[in-house]
Amino acid sequence: MKQFVVVGLGRFGASVAETLADNGHDVLAIDRDPEKVQAISGDVTHAVEADATDEEALKTLGVRNFDVAVVSIGDNVSANILCTLILKELNLPYVIVKAPDTLHGKVLTKVGADRVVYPERDMGVRIAQNLISSNVLDYIEFAPEYGVIEILASQNMVGRTLKELELRANFDVNVMAIKRGEQLYISPGADDKIMDGDKLVLMGKNENLDKMRDFGN
Repeated sequence: MKQFVVVGLGRFGASVAETLADNGHDVLAIDRDPEKVQAISGDVTHAVEADATDEEALKTLGVRNFDVAVVSIGDNVSANILCTLILKELNLPYVIVKAPDTLHGKVLTKVGADRVVYPERDMGVRIAQNLISSNVLDYIEFAPEYGVIEILASQNMVGRTLKELELRANFDVNVMAIKRGEQLYISPGADDKIMDGDKLVLMGKNENLDKMRDFGN
């Protein structure tokens, strides 16, 4: 069992933290927003309100003892870079950082990021260029064992709510969003119903995402 620290609890960071915790790993979730910390506190091992650009604060939290760090500090580019630099100086073995664009990614690589991911960019490019199978439209790996896929809703999903489908219970995956035409519904609720043509954005362990590829085929 690995220990993960997730910095930044926006949609991406929170989904990463929850998915890792669901799969039995120790997860320390960090954010400056007390509401985000409170919202995730019941789903992870520890959730802490802290400034991830404060080296002393990170030392106090013992982050140097973790195996992997995932940094996703939203729209604060400088904080994302500074946090990455601090984590590497604290000798974190593996630091994965979410970047909004290639330029930002280059800077992150220079300050020591072991892996830079571009969820928004990659999703658009891969949907257009690489249909993995009949129903999987996109796959993004954000850690060696975990990823994000976008799938076209199969016919046995259409007309059913997320609660009825029980994807988390049956496949141990989280539904991050539903794409319906030009609309994107972030963090859909249990009562949201799947419609014909919908695309589901799912996050989970790779072996569980593989099972989703065949769901309904």
